[in-house]
Amino acid sequence: MSTLALDAPALEKLVSAAVAAPSIHNSQPWRFRLQPDTSTLEVRADHSRALQAADPQGRALHISVGAAVLNLRVAARHLGWAPGVRLLPDPAEPELLAAVALDTPAGAPAPDAEKLYDAIWRRHTIRTPFTDVPVPRAVLGELTDAARAEDAALHLPDHAETARLLHLTAEAERRNTTDEAQRTESRSWIRTGDAPPYGIPVGALGPQDTAGLLPMRDFSAIHAAEHQTPARFEHEPRLAVLTTDRDTPADWLRAGLALEHVLLAATVHGVRASLLHQAMEWPYLRWEARDPHQRPGFVQMLIRLGYGSEGAPTPRLPAAEVLE
Repeated sequence: MSTLALDAPALEKLVSAAVAAPSIHNSQPWRFRLQPDTSTLEVRADHSRALQAADPQGRALHISVGAAVLNLRVAARHLGWAPGVRLLPDPAEPELLAAVALDTPAGAPAPDAEKLYDAIWRRHTIRTPFTDVPVPRAVLGELTDAARAEDAALHLPDHAETARLLHLTAEAERRNTTDEAQRTESRSWIRTGDAPPYGIPVGALGPQDTAGLLPMRDFSAIHAAEHQTPARFEHEPRLAVLTTDRDTPADWLRAGLALEHVLLAATVHGVRASLLHQAMEWPYLRWEARDPHQRPGFVQMLIRLGYGSEGAPTPRLPAAEVLE
């Protein structure tokens, strides 16, 4: 598809692609504003849907917005633009996290870029068990390249390091369910019945691991009637560790770009993903998640990869509600 008219249908498609990105607790903490005189689509933070207990610095919010920017960039290329992305373009406007210029036409999108665009609509976070079929090394190599393309790194820990990271995640999950502020906030993002189109529906929560190996988030003391039956998860989880060289707000945005690029590339290959963010919410545990055998860096996300059911999409705010 190719159209260079920045009209209402094109804007709706761009923003709809952006809001399909993952965000912590499906909080969707973003707003979009068109500057028609420069054909620039601004991406702003929406702090009304920030997580004060789990994300006091706004790191996860920036990662969420970065993921939306990646989708926006992919969709713009699909529509025929060569988008120019600037992160934190105006220090005087701290809520303005990115600006995407749509004033330059591009040639025909590359086949790989079109595959990423198609994957936007099929990517879902999975909270259910994977099979024990390993992800091929060639696919893992492509995911590593996807992170590198966004100035981030994706490390593939060995068995011992995986066990250590799962132990840290389990400790973080224990803290999340015993800390009153974390527990209350986490529970507030669970949606039942006729709820707003953000947050996590009860049906999308997923079971706990019968073996206790994979510490899946239970969203802090969910009512017993809402628990799914425990299930057997994969015996050898394939984790990937997303890192950046530094730990500034710009790096958090780059981590979001890299995360979504990795997730879309995984979706192209039929690989599912589950995000283990619990240890990132406790500064000491996040620091401990660094692998001393790797080069210095800052862990931004643990990603669980594998094969399983496609999963169901969580609700999204319509484009008209987030576009100014």
